[in-house]
Amino acid sequence: MDVPRSAPRMRVGVDIASAADVRESIETFGDRYLDRIFTPHEREVCQGPIDRMATRLAARFAAKEAVIKVLRPHAAAPNWRCMEVRTDSAGWSDLVLTGAAHEMAQAAELRDFSLSMSHDHDVATAVVVAVQEGT
Repeated sequence: MDVPRSAPRMRVGVDIASAADVRESIETFGDRYLDRIFTPHEREVCQGPIDRMATRLAARFAAKEAVIKVLRPHAAAPNWRCMEVRTDSAGWSDLVLTGAAHEMAQAAELRDFSLSMSHDHDVATAVVVAVQEGT
């Protein structure tokens, strides 16, 4: 079935991350690692014992990697903190893109980003879907 060129298309990014790797980075580099990768909001909602925090942050790391796969940057990827997983009081998560990530999304005519994350034991995964207009 041919899709008319004016119909929106989808871009999908998927990633998995190891909570053990995140935990090791936290233990080795501490705040330097956390401040480079995660926003204050992400760090706040992931507080807790180190294993629980590492698992939750690993899901957010996977989400950021999945966003990069959707953006498909031609040069450097955006700063990690330009891609934020916002979690509401009920526990649902959405993506907020700012700075270079937002500019890349606009240039690629991407909108309506959706996120799903999951984690089990030491593995976290994320799927990001966006609508692409004008293709």
